[in-house]
Amino acid sequence: MKTTKSAPTHAISISEEAGVRYLHFGSDWVQGAMRIARPWSLELSYTREMMAWLLMRETKRWPRNALLIGLGAGSLAKFIYRNLPDCRTTVVEINPQVEYLARHFFKLPDDPQRLNVVIEDGADFMLRGDSRFDAILLDGFDADARCGALDTLPFYQACRARLSDNGLLAVNLLGHERGYKATVERLRLAFDGRYVIFPSCDSGNTIAFACAGKPVDTNLETMRERATMLKNESKLDLLPTISRLQLGLSLPAGRLQI
Repeated sequence: MKTTKSAPTHAISISEEAGVRYLHFGSDWVQGAMRIARPWSLELSYTREMMAWLLMRETKRWPRNALLIGLGAGSLAKFIYRNLPDCRTTVVEINPQVEYLARHFFKLPDDPQRLNVVIEDGADFMLRGDSRFDAILLDGFDADARCGALDTLPFYQACRARLSDNGLLAVNLLGHERGYKATVERLRLAFDGRYVIFPSCDSGNTIAFACAGKPVDTNLETMRERATMLKNESKLDLLPTISRLQLGLSLPAGRLQI
């Protein structure tokens, strides 16, 4: 399906340093990364943090489908494809050049039955459809690190409507930059206050999670058990994330509740 809006015209480039390949949108700003020796791993700390939704639910027979807004170097899509074989992933990316580079330089699999890339504006896709997802991961930025229509109240409301009863939304907020408070307020309004913002990770990015159906209500010990299992199965280590949660958030009785 073709986008109803013109694809961005900014330059896209690739660089390599110390065994890591980077994707750029016409600047030094990193839009994605892959360690060449470990192409299935999540190289950037914020991408690892965005997978923390796996600690919030019982993962047996869940998730069945995921939606990613913004492809970048394909790191999140590849991780889900490799480690969640029962999950079908849809990725919405406005720029066909990004898909081309992800496939040819960042080893994005060509398997449309399990990993379908749709070339379309993410806001248009979200607002026009009615299919629902167990996970929506929002990581869409332009060359100037702006979200545009992906950071509006109608868009977040559409995200809420597209979540399944067990669904969770993960949003990369970059950090406490200009407009951060307004973004958080839009999330609060769209999800009736049912969100949590994790302490900033090593890169300075801040990740928010929200839900609208079945509540998240889990304790830190259960999250550690899930994180240990995830580390053993996929090498993704979210144990440091749980430690930062414990230190950085007020969690009554040691429980994360959304």
